[in-house]
Formats: sequence, structure tokens, C-alpha cells
Amino acid sequence: MNSIAYFIRLTSQQIVEQLGLEKSEAFNEMKVLMRHLLAVDASWLIGHEADVIDANQQEAFEALVQRRLSGEPIAYILGYREFYGLALKTTPATLIPRSDTETLVEAALLKIPQKASFNILDLGTGTGAVALAIASQRPQAKINAVDASASALRVALENAQSLTLQNVRLIESDWFSALEGEKFNVVVTNPPYIAQDDEHLKQGDLRFEPIAALASGVDGLDDLRKIIQDAPDYLNHNGWLMLEHGYDQADAVATLLKARGFSQVDHAMDIAGIRRVTFGAI
Repeated sequence: MNSIAYFIRLTSQQIVEQLGLEKSEAFNEMKVLMRHLLAVDASWLIGHEADVIDANQQEAFEALVQRRLSGEPIAYILGYREFYGLALKTTPATLIPRSDTETLVEAALLKIPQKASFNILDLGTGTGAVALAIASQRPQAKINAVDASASALRVALENAQSLTLQNVRLIESDWFSALEGEKFNVVVTNPPYIAQDDEHLKQGDLRFEPIAALASGVDGLDDLRKIIQDAPDYLNHNGWLMLEHGYDQADAVATLLKARGFSQVDHAMDIAGIRRVTFGAI
């Protein structure tokens, strides 16, 4: 019988060799899988690394590792992903929430006063990550979350219910199509923004995620163009449109906003110092 630490080291090396991950990342992933298997927290695992696992546990762990070695994202294997301190159910029907998108949440919170009853719209909510993060921090605000995918909305609903957030309304809508006559103080979105022929779509986790949530035309800007064009009709005076985009799209998005009449156009940078969010007021 071998120890927990032995299996984590062994499988971490397999992940490095077959998936090309950094050693530290592979090691952390295998610790997460082991915690998931044993239903324990990080502190328990640290104190019990010398414990042995039985044959059934070993078999179950190896099955999880094989799924990861096939390229399946950790978030889909576990069935959840942490985002802005919230544990969110994640399925292949939704884009996996990423830490970069927390930049969009932080930028939006700066525009939403703590106790104001602002009307907020999250376009393309997926798991509900952005909408639910904002709702958890601004309980006085009304958060509207839309998605064209009924499957994604079911996941978002489960997440809202599990977090007992009452200030969120979920709507099936292709961008603004089901919102005629409504106005919002802030519109946030993390739309598809990868070029349709980008090689990254065939690599890593992206291979398993819904393509409709990732790719958007030849230059990746089709959905961003549509949202920017339509947004002024749904924003209150001095309302903000805040858009996440690709690492190299900030200037193009800023140009689109200015051409549509937005003012105070600016950017928010992610933890790597990349202009990840561009926003403007109408």
C-alpha cells in the first residue's frame, strides 16, 4: 500500500510529461483531485500525506487522473470552480470561470455604490459567475443575468440557489433581444472574443468548452461589436458598459466604444498587468 503523498507525486509527474503543465500546477491539481476523492480540506491533506489509501480509493483516484490526462478540465471533473470566493457548479454547458474575469467584477463594483438600488445587467452569464459575484457584494442592487443557452441558465439558477442570493433575475435572451424597453445603470459582459480560426481553440481546456462561448468571427470581435452597437438603447443616462476582451483587443474595443458615442473610455488591468476590461459611459 502506498501513501497519499506517493500517489500525488507519481501522478503529478504524469501530468507534467503528458500535458506539459508546470510542476507546481500539476502538483496542485493532483492535490485538488485527492481532496475531492477523500472529501477533505487542504489542511487535512497536509496533516495526512503519509496515510495510505486502499485499493478502491486508488482505483477511483487513477480514474480521475485518466480523465485529466485526456485533457478534461479540472473544473468539469470536480463539477465546480471557485470564482471570487464563490463555489460555482460548472458543466460542459458553460464556460469555465477564470480568475482573469474577476477583473471585470472588480471594475464593475467600482461603478456600483454600496447601498444604491442600481439595475445591473450581465450579458452571457454562463455559470452566473459575474452576476453572482456582483450580487454577493451589492445586495441592494438588482442583478439581471441573461444567456441564450437554456442549459447554461439552469446551471446559473442552481448556483444562485445554492448561494441563497435573492437579488438575481435570470432570463433566456440572445444578448439584449428579450429586454426591450428595459434600462440599466451598468451592463457587464464577458462575451466570446477568440478568433474562429485561433489555434488555441484546439488546445487545453478550450477543447472541452462550448465553442459558442469562445469564438466570435474572423477577428474575435463580432459579438463585442454587436453589444457595443446595441447597448446605448438599454443604458440609463451616464450608464456604463464594461466589456472583458482578449489580451490584445483593448485598443480595438476602445475605438468601437468611442465611435458609438461612449465617453470616459478607459481600461482595467488584470493581475498580469494586461488591459483585460474596457469600459465607457453613455
